[in-house]
Amino acid sequence: MRLTPKVKTDGYTCRAGQILAVSSSANDSSGSKDEMTESQTTLKRIEFNENIVALFAFAILLVSAVFWADQPPTMEKTDFSVTYIGSRMVYLGQGSKLYDLAEQQKLKRLLLPDAEPLIYEHPPFEALLLAPLGALPYKTAYLFWGLINVAIWLMLPYLLRPYAPAPRDNLAYLALWLLFAPLGVALFQGQSSLLILLVYSLAFIALKRGRDFRAGAILGLGLFKFQFILPFALMFLLRRQWRFMKGFLATAAGLGVLSVGAVGWPGIWSYIHLLVSVVRHPDNVTYGAAVDMGTVQGFMHALLGKVLGHSTISLLVVAISAALIGWSAWRWRAADDGQRGRTFDLMFAVSVVAALVTGFHMFTHDLSPLLLAMLLVAAHFPGSNRPALRLTLGGALVLFWIPPLYFAMVAWHCMYLWFPVLAAFLLGTLRLALNVSSLPVGEKRF
Repeated sequence: MRLTPKVKTDGYTCRAGQILAVSSSANDSSGSKDEMTESQTTLKRIEFNENIVALFAFAILLVSAVFWADQPPTMEKTDFSVTYIGSRMVYLGQGSKLYDLAEQQKLKRLLLPDAEPLIYEHPPFEALLLAPLGALPYKTAYLFWGLINVAIWLMLPYLLRPYAPAPRDNLAYLALWLLFAPLGVALFQGQSSLLILLVYSLAFIALKRGRDFRAGAILGLGLFKFQFILPFALMFLLRRQWRFMKGFLATAAGLGVLSVGAVGWPGIWSYIHLLVSVVRHPDNVTYGAAVDMGTVQGFMHALLGKVLGHSTISLLVVAISAALIGWSAWRWRAADDGQRGRTFDLMFAVSVVAALVTGFHMFTHDLSPLLLAMLLVAAHFPGSNRPALRLTLGGALVLFWIPPLYFAMVAWHCMYLWFPVLAAFLLGTLRLALNVSSLPVGEKRF
């Protein structure tokens, strides 16, 4: 018979073998925990590596697309051709003639014989700031501008991820950025729409952090697409957001000084005259046909263009746009609870959409800022107890993320059909925001 010695510890008596067994069990448990920790760390590393690989592949795809497009005559037929002509004229010291359409076409025929018959109608300060591109050969300038747009596109998903938690999977989130067609169109066309999305995103983040003056100043940087920035700023003015407006006006004043320096006062008057001409000729393809725009103006011209005169339609467009801007600002002010959480996100999304549809000049690539509104709505998507609202918002989001729809509408000249979808998305988002703001404080989910 084998005896196991007894050990007395703190008034308890046990056998030494039991102590060894417990000790061994504890060591095994500690070892298994270490193995689990190592396993979890390995999984995290694998997941991290997958995300890096996906982002790297995304970058290769975008850069390859830019190099593929940077070949004649494809690159000359893009919208970047007019941006280049404007910057080139300022670089050559012809700023005072920037909005002389005959001078534009003369230089375009000399440098870009295969370019489309488009005109430069952007603000003067843009041509001045992009004058360094005008100093480069067109092929090099297009490539350089394309790589800048690629860098912006790659930065935006990372920048907005903390405010866009849906979808949870990072690869699916990155796929949404790839599937949104207006971004790809903006990259190919050499447009500045990705910059507008960046401006809206930075302004949103600054507002979330309570830095209203900075947010206004950032938004002012987007005035090169003033048709989408001014309606948005007007909503903040109607809401009496004075710090925001001070920042916005400070930037606007600085850009105004640059504009006068670039083209002089005669050039400013020529620019105003050109804008009036664009508004008066909504069917001019050179300026951009109204039916190719998913705005209030595009929809009204497509719906009533053969029934009512141009002046009557213009008055209706102004009235509807003013009402939409005023109503959106009023509802945001009424719903404002002082907490920049869920209600703020949704009302910001409403304001972005309202600014887009009231802009008088919008093409496919100009829908790029819509992605910010889409991600914010997806982050606060309604629950299963709101089936009608889920159907409205979910249906709109699905349509927005179907690339072939955009190309089909462009080919059939029916981009105006996006307006009803945008309007439904706006109203659904507003309904969702107001429902959240009407809940008792304890029931609000931010």
